[in-house]
Amino acid sequence: MREIVVNATNYETRVAILEDERLVEIYIERSTKRSVVGNIYKGNVTRVLPGMEAAFVDIGLDRDAFLYVNDVYEDFAEYQKLLGVDDGLETEFTEMRSVVAAYSIADLLREGRHVLVRVTKEALGTKGPRITTHVTLPGRFVVLMPTVGQIGVSRKIRSRDERVRLKTLVRALQRDRGGVIVRTAAEGVDNAILEKELNYLYDLWDEIKRKSDRAPAPSLIHREIGLMERVVRDSLWSDLASIHIDSEKAYEFCMDFVSKIDPLTAPRIKLYGEDIPIFEKFGVQRELAKALQDKVWLKSGGYIVINRTEALVAIDVNTGKFVGKRSLEDTIAKTNLESVKEIVRQLRLRDLGGIIVIDFIDMEDTANQQKLLEALEAELKKDRSPSRIMAGPSSTLVILTRKRTRQSLEKILCQPCPYCEGHGLIKSVATICYEILNEIKKQSPHFDGHEVILRVNPDVAAALKDGEKEVYREMQLFVGKPINIKADNNLHHEHFDLMMD
Repeated sequence: MREIVVNATNYETRVAILEDERLVEIYIERSTKRSVVGNIYKGNVTRVLPGMEAAFVDIGLDRDAFLYVNDVYEDFAEYQKLLGVDDGLETEFTEMRSVVAAYSIADLLREGRHVLVRVTKEALGTKGPRITTHVTLPGRFVVLMPTVGQIGVSRKIRSRDERVRLKTLVRALQRDRGGVIVRTAAEGVDNAILEKELNYLYDLWDEIKRKSDRAPAPSLIHREIGLMERVVRDSLWSDLASIHIDSEKAYEFCMDFVSKIDPLTAPRIKLYGEDIPIFEKFGVQRELAKALQDKVWLKSGGYIVINRTEALVAIDVNTGKFVGKRSLEDTIAKTNLESVKEIVRQLRLRDLGGIIVIDFIDMEDTANQQKLLEALEAELKKDRSPSRIMAGPSSTLVILTRKRTRQSLEKILCQPCPYCEGHGLIKSVATICYEILNEIKKQSPHFDGHEVILRVNPDVAAALKDGEKEVYREMQLFVGKPINIKADNNLHHEHFDLMMD
């Protein structure tokens, strides 16, 4: 059972997806920083870098966007001319892309050229947003791809007859050989409904082209729909039980939106009116707090530890308090299998991407090893972000890659620690005490009998009077008299001041 829970205010919208009453995905958008993924811009090429097979494009944001050569597409007919493709030949999208990729970025773009682009990935860290000239316009049942010629049907639609029906319909409605992908939600949907949505998307594309022709570069040509509408649109499956919204304005907006794209779902939308905050009621706030911690406990008593580095995400599985009842192998196998669901849930919830290394507990039984990989593959199928399992050095050290298009939950909700500058560590009290001693040794010739005042953080002051009192005693030997220690709550843990009176 899946539910959507929406907490909407004037300054922030938070959308949570629950599966069997457990939080699996969270989306947060603040009014001061709306997502640009899906937006279509008319951009101006500022730099072409043949050595990187990429270009930088000014689309009117703080940083230039990054356009890789494999993301450069053109009008279908124009590419046929460029590549010498026979006009009567129906070229598949994958073939077209492979031929285009053989060209250098310098063959396709030049500085000062105007390009119509869609943002595919948010700006992350110091990197600008990732863009493509492959424009896509998603609807409830189909996705229009006007710059390529592929027609495809979601693999999740198993029925051969249904796939043939959908493909035949789309081919009959196809304009200018633009590509169309039929989404899973289209299964069993009446032809007239599909035709209406596809015609709407074609009309939208015509409007985007007209606006692009008139607009200067850089300009925003088309803004993707808001966060709540995006999540609802992409989550309208048969197993969606309900949508709970705590804002009357957002509720009415969602009702209007859903009534247009899927009227049968409208009765499932509920206006939440209880005194308890909606995220508290559905347990979302509690899960959000846990999602910022490194250690995640399993029901059995085992736990996983999630560590993020610049290059990858490392996840370690431990038996913890779980001792099992039969054998060590059985205990380890149960812990590993239990951890799989939690690991994938955390990947979705935290939106962790890139290279992910999972260190499961070693198992001797090959049957258990196979069960583990099968369980991981099954759970990853629930994730909308594409991922791929790669061969690791051992059967229980699994390496996978996961695509991420937005900032991770940690980046949205947190900022670097001003003490440790994001390293996650600060100097220990003992280390600071020894640094003070070394500084006193250097400065001792200048004290000349004056009273010395040492201003430190309260934790360091307590240590010098207790655990590190021998260090304190040696400091006084160098000064030649007692040192007056003053604890200051406003002083940084690692900072100290030496003063003479």
